[in-house]
Amino acid sequence: MNWFRSAVLYTALALGANTAMADTAALEALREGTMKKLVFHTEPQPVPEAIFVDAEGSPVDLAEYHGKYVLLNFWATWCAPCRAEMPSLAALQAELGGDGFAVVTVATGRNSVAGIRRFFEETGVTNLPQYRDPNGAVAREMGVLGLPITVLLDPEGQEIARLRGDAEWDSESAKAIISALLVGES
Repeated sequence: MNWFRSAVLYTALALGANTAMADTAALEALREGTMKKLVFHTEPQPVPEAIFVDAEGSPVDLAEYHGKYVLLNFWATWCAPCRAEMPSLAALQAELGGDGFAVVTVATGRNSVAGIRRFFEETGVTNLPQYRDPNGAVAREMGVLGLPITVLLDPEGQEIARLRGDAEWDSESAKAIISALLVGES
């Protein structure tokens, strides 16, 4: 990515972003490489109630993340592209995660707790949640067809973008997009 071009776009977003969401056209202009697969919606889309479980089997409500942007990643232990992508999601969380942004990973379908733990150990991921959607109900309700699928949610919990397939979430393009959203909220 051309550093100067990124700086100009980022500055334009910072100066011109509204409080709800940065201009979609400006965000789309930041997409390069695998981020070109990230499709922004013209209007935020409602998300059904999403309850999944943690490693102990306790329910987790996606609504717990309201108030921040969420990169919601659906994956599975048997998915080769998911294995390739997971470390970049962890790197994005390490760099930008905090009060305004979180990466949330949900293993959908038949994924044992032991298998998920092994997957995270093998990929060197230590900073992402190990949530499960054991019967795939949340994935079905959210229209997840194929894996991995990553959904970008706004602070109100509405879907603003979706990416089908794996991506380099620790790329300069991905970080510029998330940073631009966060600047628009401040």
